[in-house]
Amino acid sequence: MSGFDWAGLMRAGLCDLRLTPDVFWRLTPLELKLMLGADGAAPSLSRARLDELVAAFPDGRKARTDDEYRRPDRADCSP
Repeated sequence: MSGFDWAGLMRAGLCDLRLTPDVFWRLTPLELKLMLGADGAAPSLSRARLDELVAAFPDGRKARTDDEYRRPDRADCSP
């Protein structure tokens, strides 16, 4: 018998990750481990944590509008 908890892995893949059986059985153990977040990486940023960071480190300047990010039209750019 292998050291894998097949019932637990199938429950995590099929129920928690909502993978189809076809997709689940094509994954390598490493891919499944990464998808389950067991790679030791830091958890993703939650909205609450983002709000804490925004409060702790405010920009202190007015936010730009979309138009301010666009390049100005230049007559010499035409073909």
